Amino acid sequence: MTVSDTRPPEEQVPAPPGGTPRSAASRAGWQGAVRGWLRSTSTGSSTFSVLVTAVLLVVLFGAGSIRYENFGYPQVALNLLVDNAYLIVLAVGMTFVILTGGIDLSSGAVVALGTVMAARLLQAGWPAPVVIAVVLATGALLGWLMGLAIHGLQLQPFIVTLAGMFLARGICFAISGPSIPIQDDWFTAVAINVVELPGGTFLSYGAVLALVVVAVAAYVLHRTRFGRTVYAIGGSESSAALMGLAVGRTKVGVYVISGFCSALGGLLFSVYILSGWSLHGIGLELDAIAAVVIGGTVLVGGRGLVLGSLLGVLVLGTIKALIDFDGGLNSWWTKITVGVLLLVFVVLQRVTGRRSGTAS
Repeated sequence: MTVSDTRPPEEQVPAPPGGTPRSAASRAGWQGAVRGWLRSTSTGSSTFSVLVTAVLLVVLFGAGSIRYENFGYPQVALNLLVDNAYLIVLAVGMTFVILTGGIDLSSGAVVALGTVMAARLLQAGWPAPVVIAVVLATGALLGWLMGLAIHGLQLQPFIVTLAGMFLARGICFAISGPSIPIQDDWFTAVAINVVELPGGTFLSYGAVLALVVVAVAAYVLHRTRFGRTVYAIGGSESSAALMGLAVGRTKVGVYVISGFCSALGGLLFSVYILSGWSLHGIGLELDAIAAVVIGGTVLVGGRGLVLGSLLGVLVLGTIKALIDFDGGLNSWWTKITVGVLLLVFVVLQRVTGRRSGTAS
């Protein structure tokens, strides 16, 4: 008698009418496939988180269309991009940092620094292209210095970027305390002119640039070695180092990207509001973090999509639009709602993360 002869017969599962019996092995294979699909698609995956954010956005916008007249107009939806272009760019930079498990608290202050520098240099008669280059270089330089301190000195990102926030805000006040109006012809033309779309709708140049930044960031994260290293560091920095990946260069690089995006966000905000002021952007870094988390990026790093951050910003913009359309609610309800959503998404990430670990 062979070993195969002593194997117990497979359990037979009752067949449906007109069908054939299914064995326990086939059932186990089907269950394994389902578990694999859950791990890769729903439990804890970036795709699932983005889908949840997209559904939330559709529900909020649909509720507004039903509740308020004219809310469902296409231009109202496009205005979410127009009015939040600077925050979209800011959230893109924050996504890179959070994917590595870091944080950047200096973003809002760098936005203010960008507006003040642009306004002051334009007031002094500098050409607009030179002003733009100087502002972007300053943001990238600040990000590079913070990245060096975080990686080279092994300091906590929270402390380093908090120091960067105070530094950038202090430089703002050193340059100018009062608000500085921007009257440059180039900045004014960019602020006034729009990109015409079918149906009498339009997008601002700032919104178009923000979408381009999202597309470039998505390509970098998913189609380049640098992007793959970002995800690897967020998953396990020690494992990434053992694999021979450029951990140090990448960690410094994400803060350079964040600083660059913050400065670019400052330029977009200065075009949007046509002024530079030291108190611009207070708390804006928290809005960016909230948008990134609501978009599905995990705070501990390693998982998230730039598309999710874009949707997160649109969710925040939709909440503000709903409160504006109501007219009777205090603007602080925006903060309350965002706080509740942020808590819900953090709990969702925690639960799905546990289910993913259990399933594996």
